[in-house]
Amino acid sequence: MALNNIVSPMIESKADLIEALSKGNKPKSDWRIGTEHEKFTFYKKDNSPVPYFGENGIETLLKGIMALENWLPLLDEGNIIGLKCLNTGAAISLEPGGQFELSGAPLNNVHQTCAETATHLKMLSKVAEPMGIGFLGMGVAPTWGLDEIPLMPKSRYNIMKPYMEKVGTLGTSMMMRSCTVQVNLDFSSESDMVKKLRVSLALQPIATALFANSPFLDGKPNGYLSYRSHIWKHTDNDRTGMLPFAFEDGMSFERYVDYALDVPMYFVMRDKKYINVAGENFRDFLKGELPQLKGEKPTVQDWEDHISTIFPEVRLKQFLEMRGADGAPWAEICALPALWAGIFYDQTALDAAWDLVKTWSEEERNDLRNQVPKTALDTEFRKGKVQDIAKQMVDISKAGLVARNQLNGEGMNEVHHLAPLDYTLKTGKTLAQRMLELYHGKWNGDISRVFTDAAY
Repeated sequence: MALNNIVSPMIESKADLIEALSKGNKPKSDWRIGTEHEKFTFYKKDNSPVPYFGENGIETLLKGIMALENWLPLLDEGNIIGLKCLNTGAAISLEPGGQFELSGAPLNNVHQTCAETATHLKMLSKVAEPMGIGFLGMGVAPTWGLDEIPLMPKSRYNIMKPYMEKVGTLGTSMMMRSCTVQVNLDFSSESDMVKKLRVSLALQPIATALFANSPFLDGKPNGYLSYRSHIWKHTDNDRTGMLPFAFEDGMSFERYVDYALDVPMYFVMRDKKYINVAGENFRDFLKGELPQLKGEKPTVQDWEDHISTIFPEVRLKQFLEMRGADGAPWAEICALPALWAGIFYDQTALDAAWDLVKTWSEEERNDLRNQVPKTALDTEFRKGKVQDIAKQMVDISKAGLVARNQLNGEGMNEVHHLAPLDYTLKTGKTLAQRMLELYHGKWNGDISRVFTDAAY
């Protein structure tokens, strides 16, 4: 399957852009949970990153998966750069530094998304084990320098990487050596979207604290608990951050469109090729005045491509994407969708979450975003700490999951998927802090232990 095979409708006006987002409105019966997670690929013999080409490279790994199951290849200039599952709609894609991502199918409950993760990781192990490849779930590659990590052959990265190096100091680190877990959730209406966007933006730093898991860089402690979150602060201020306008009166799909129109573009696809338009304005494209495509106006696919290159802490598409968590071990991959589904998919829980955050000022929200990467749950907030807010957040989610009453085959609801967060709150120590204790204690400063003790 080649990229951009499908003819996309032309955009006639700004109203078409608004409609493209509002099509995400769904009745509650159609709400789903879509979980994405990334992990680093490494050779077990020396803990080095896996290149794309070569006998035991990522290309071979992708072909091995295709031989095992019913996956369709996604091609970029002849290279397999992803796979699409014909049975479920799930996809596998490559991040710039070879990070392996599963974009899960939209599923009914957390039990299903957790089973999907388990099936995926077991399948990967079956293919990767004979190749000597392992997978690491952390927020930042703990030992690799940028010059050691091979760039994957995806054309868009040849446009994004030079541009990021111009507009921020850590954009290349974001691309090449960071990993995340994300969850995509639905809304029923514009007002429901606005409330969920506000709640999730305010609470995103709390989620960052709960899932902090990137304390190492270049083979030693980096002074942060979520260095991945710190990286995003220094990537590109035009397309990242806490979206303060979302809390203003009149927030709407149109307001988000206005914001997105002013985010600089990266690329446009034509004839299966990427055209470099980095730094250009989508408003000019709407008027047919894009310098690289004079007289040509955008399609809906162009717009969808553009909004996929915006990276705020919560991203609006035809769903809301939670972007605050570090890459994580197996159990935490299940905990993230459980946390947010409990809050989003029960009205009483959503109302309680809004009551929790509605008096927070823009300054307080930004302070949380700025401080949490270093101090996580120990970050001071008002008269307490982020740990206190995190406990309330998890309790609200639990109540929402109980109310959802989605049972597995053993009659258990989704609450048990929050067990890793219960442990973090009980001990007061994030994954990052527990790993630092190992590094300074049991590991005796041997950072290579991370590739055995923290690998899947």
